Amino acid sequence: MALKIYTKTGDQGKTSLIGGTKVPKSHIRIEAYGTVDELNSYIGLVGDLLADDHSRKILKEIQDRLFTIGSSLACDPEKEPLMKMPDLKEEDITLLEQEIDKMNGVLPPMKSFILPGGHVAVSTTHVARCICRRAERSCVNMQQQDVFVDPLVIKYLNRLSDHLFVLSRYIGHLLNAPEIAWKPRV
Repeated sequence: MALKIYTKTGDQGKTSLIGGTKVPKSHIRIEAYGTVDELNSYIGLVGDLLADDHSRKILKEIQDRLFTIGSSLACDPEKEPLMKMPDLKEEDITLLEQEIDKMNGVLPPMKSFILPGGHVAVSTTHVARCICRRAERSCVNMQQQDVFVDPLVIKYLNRLSDHLFVLSRYIGHLLNAPEIAWKPRV
């Protein structure tokens, strides 16, 4: 018999963290991992829009790390989960930095702010970057409200948003899509 996807336990506006603690669906922890889930979906979309195998491979790695982050955020830090949870590592951040440096090595220097656009893959990557920044803000908000969040999660999300910005430029470069310079009205 197939497992049903609906449990009806959330019909009253509550959900369970890993560990069993019930919290409102509006809880800051739920907001944070929901935003990470949204980001993961957009990263998948970006990967689907790319032909570059290396970038797609890195995006799959990022999606795996985002599941790790989501798991961490979904845990009740007061309770030890029964299942083994994956850990985020400093090397995950180093990988993002190395990829940023590689992509920047082939890109022309920026001479102005850049508007998202020029190709659907570029624009979608900018959307993912914005969602990443929102996820980061949610985690910082948790930290400021003394709700436990691993500091490495915040560091990873910060570096990931930088990676997504450079990736958007790199995708444009690969596709020969023009960068749209912001020309402020004065």
